[in-house]
Amino acid sequence: MAVLAVVALCVYLIDQVAKVLVVSNLYEGQQLEVLGQLLQFHFVKNAGAAFSIGSGSTWIFSIVGVGVLGFVIWYAPRIRSTAWAVLFGLLLGGLLGNLTDRLFRAPGFGVGHVVDFLQIPLLPAIFNLADVAIVSSMVLFLILTLRGIGLDGRHGADEEDVAVDDANVADQPAADQPAADQHDKPQS
Repeated sequence: MAVLAVVALCVYLIDQVAKVLVVSNLYEGQQLEVLGQLLQFHFVKNAGAAFSIGSGSTWIFSIVGVGVLGFVIWYAPRIRSTAWAVLFGLLLGGLLGNLTDRLFRAPGFGVGHVVDFLQIPLLPAIFNLADVAIVSSMVLFLILTLRGIGLDGRHGADEEDVAVDDANVADQPAADQPAADQHDKPQS
């Protein structure tokens, strides 16, 4: 839980500080080259989801965000793996970063516009650090799932080995009970 909380807090604070700096130093629509054409700051306010999809339904994204937030908090105590804790921390921090915008930025509570400012010309989107954290959590989810790593940090093969070992132990006679002798069986 501590790893999850620290990662979420760091992501949230970095995202919010970056957004404050962008809003206070750039005007909406302004583009600024950071690493030439590779990375640019392009300040926009996004009323929708990724790629500005659903810009007329911002309040729905707020409700969904609160629901996912509740799920992450409810599910967090089951995590016993550092990698899964980092994953959920990235997701929680990113979710809180964008949810804060939706709840507390203009034009109003629950319908606020998310501050986006990162643009990589190879990608058809402008995004923010919360989005980077959310996407990173999904990439980590795919890696952990493909590698078969469970919430407890064990590989799926490890769990199968334990199940096989348990089955083998159940099939063996107990050490304190002698094995049945063939001569003791009644003959028919």
